[in-house]
Amino acid sequence: MISVEGLAVEFGGTTLFSDISFQINEKDRIALMGKNGAGKSTLLKILAGVRQPTRGHVGVPKDCTVAYLPQHLMTEDGRTVFEEASQAFAHLHEMEAEINRLNEELTTRTDYESDDYMALIERVASMSEKFYAIDLTHFEEDVEKTLLGLGFERTDFARPTSDFSGGWRMRIELAKLLLQNPDVLLLDEPTNHLDIESIQWLEDFLINSGKAVIVISHDRKFVDNITTRTIEVTMGRIYDYKVNYSHYLELRKERREQQMKQYEEQQKMIQETKDFIERFKGTYSKTLQVQSRVKMLEKLELVEVDEEDTSALRLKFPPSPRSGSYPVIMEGVGKAYGDHVVFRNATLTVERGDKVAFVGRNGEGKSTLVKCIMGELEHEGTLTLGHNVQIGYFAQNQASLLDENLTVFQTIDDVAKGEIRNKIRDLLGAFMFGGEESTKKVKVLSGGERTRLAMIKLLLEPVNLLILDEPTNHLDMKTKDILKQALMDFDGTLIVVSHDRDFLDGLVTKVYEFGHQRVREHLCGIYEFLETKKMENLQELEKKA
Repeated sequence: MISVEGLAVEFGGTTLFSDISFQINEKDRIALMGKNGAGKSTLLKILAGVRQPTRGHVGVPKDCTVAYLPQHLMTEDGRTVFEEASQAFAHLHEMEAEINRLNEELTTRTDYESDDYMALIERVASMSEKFYAIDLTHFEEDVEKTLLGLGFERTDFARPTSDFSGGWRMRIELAKLLLQNPDVLLLDEPTNHLDIESIQWLEDFLINSGKAVIVISHDRKFVDNITTRTIEVTMGRIYDYKVNYSHYLELRKERREQQMKQYEEQQKMIQETKDFIERFKGTYSKTLQVQSRVKMLEKLELVEVDEEDTSALRLKFPPSPRSGSYPVIMEGVGKAYGDHVVFRNATLTVERGDKVAFVGRNGEGKSTLVKCIMGELEHEGTLTLGHNVQIGYFAQNQASLLDENLTVFQTIDDVAKGEIRNKIRDLLGAFMFGGEESTKKVKVLSGGERTRLAMIKLLLEPVNLLILDEPTNHLDMKTKDILKQALMDFDGTLIVVSHDRDFLDGLVTKVYEFGHQRVREHLCGIYEFLETKKMENLQELEKKA
């Protein structure tokens, strides 16, 4: 369907990738993988036609529509949510108006025999055939279904888009893309602003739509569930595997082991050849052999071993000072803004050493309750923090609170105490700030880089209650694994707000579900919780039936 031939991207003397070629077929569901900075988003932009390669060609058939969801975008203001989502059909309304205009022209003209008139008839026929093949009768129903699937309430449909945060605007854009029914969907981090229920809805949609999908995502579960092919961008080239992400990891490990073996054998052979040349270079009887071996070394194609992310450092939080047995106790806690009730009567006890998740749809009060615990918001009911509770807090906007004039190294050096000071470089390396990266000023860092830096700061402060609000949004899988392991080893109490099922799996043993102005406790891990949710949804469906 789409063919990529000899693609190369170079800028500022750096080659991002060179001579990349592959095909995208109908119904392919591809994960685009590679470490941060490998060129994944750039490749997606070239496929979308919003960026040009230095060399090479992307061939897209004329009747093939490609839709692209970038990582960062803004919806226009001035329309309601429903109107903005309906923009997906704007081109069809334009088409209908054009058909009506041409038909009007045909009725007023009298040059029936002219070539011009015949061409006009053909054009109307062709446009009408295309237009009436599209079923527009249910378009309002489709808009409604898609918006509800992505987490909007019916009451949101008439609200202006300007009422909504960036994350919700991203959902409106995603709805528009899905409603256009494109042949190829290009999605860059689509799950970053979705909650668990919306992610599951999107998974089902992508699996059942039968469209070609290329996705960049750091949500391992999502990628594993939807993709059947993995293209890895590494060291300026690509590797194409016809398997999902987990299977690809196994195959990549095998590939690297083979490369390593070939590399070591070649290095041994090179050394032996050099020794031979050195030993016999002045010996007349061996002159020809020496010359042929020198030539052979000059022509030798060196075996390259794919870069291995050696940053699998085990991070450890400092030992946490002992807190009271119950770091957080709430009775009848509630929060409302005027008539708008976020939640009521939240009664819960978090024990020392608990690791709990706050989950639920966006806007149901997870971050609000966190702010109540932090003492940042007034609330109803009583909320008591236990004896000697010392809180470490990572907010969604944590990255914007860093001092922009400091370098990466200075930011961490300012808070590091004790023996960890000797390991600052290792720590920065683990979060991909190795070498020259550590001398960058905070002001030039991307959103993802700032998130990682804010996370390192948190790792250095001795606390006994960690509260993390969406900590994984901009972290790649490697860094997420490092963070998860550190949190599992953390000996204090943890409250984490997250929609990342893979991250929460095995980390939390208690789930607090936010929804319908209530907070419900589930004494189980994330997958047992999701199973019970499916059961409840089925029962609701049966009741309705």
